[in-house]
Amino acid sequence: MSSVHAAPQRVAGPAALTGEWRRLFDLSVTLAYTDLKVRFFGSVLGYLWSLVRPLLFFGVLYAVFSQIVRVGADVEHYPVMLLLGVILYTFFSGATRDAVDAMVRRENLVRKVHFPRMAVPVSVVLVAGFDLAMNLVVLVVFMLASGIEPSWGWLELFPALGLLIVFGTGAAMLLSVLYVRFRDVKPIWDVVTQILFYVTPIFYPIEALLRRNETLGHLAMCNPLAAVIQQLRHAMISPTAASAAEALGSTAAVLVPVGLVVATFVVGLWVFDRMAPKLAEDL
Repeated sequence: MSSVHAAPQRVAGPAALTGEWRRLFDLSVTLAYTDLKVRFFGSVLGYLWSLVRPLLFFGVLYAVFSQIVRVGADVEHYPVMLLLGVILYTFFSGATRDAVDAMVRRENLVRKVHFPRMAVPVSVVLVAGFDLAMNLVVLVVFMLASGIEPSWGWLELFPALGLLIVFGTGAAMLLSVLYVRFRDVKPIWDVVTQILFYVTPIFYPIEALLRRNETLGHLAMCNPLAAVIQQLRHAMISPTAASAAEALGSTAAVLVPVGLVVATFVVGLWVFDRMAPKLAEDL
């Protein structure tokens, strides 16, 4: 009597969005809250470090580029513009940098618990968003102290930040799953974020680059981070600063950085969804 043994079937692990959206949100918030508690455990300043680090970075840049190199000597409200750029760059670089090895850091959780895997990179973005919110409060105080009066243009902060958060979330999802298989992702992304700091108009006005090389200036503005920073400089700080559309050369050209945001999120979600069921195996 012969017996037929069926080949063992591979059972897929939890997907990116296992369960309801509410569960994903609750888990993301819980993980983010845990990360914040662990980060500042035993620290004297605690959550104030979320303010101190970007302010120290801003102070060094301001001293160098306003007093030594004098890049912003002729730029209206240069200190506020610099602080805005530093805050937004810190959010994006921090969210994506911490997301790279997020799955590896949560290896024990990923291997043993059935939960929507997307909660891991989303929680990293939430932590960076907490820092961003605190820093924006400081920015507003700094703006008021500099004599900048509130205007309707300040409302542009919300859609601009929405684009930046979507961009950061898409990149975080993509990087977090790629790093599980390809450990070269981390050093490569470290270099990319450093390059991004210099090609984004953070410590220099985009108008100066456009005067030197218009094509290069338009190309630099295709970066979504550059477009968000420039538009908020125009809307919130100084109407004399070029808007994102003006720096890009036309209103239609704004679709380029917006399209890159959408593409990054869609690709990040697609890749994450494809690789999520095998994460425990790959780890």
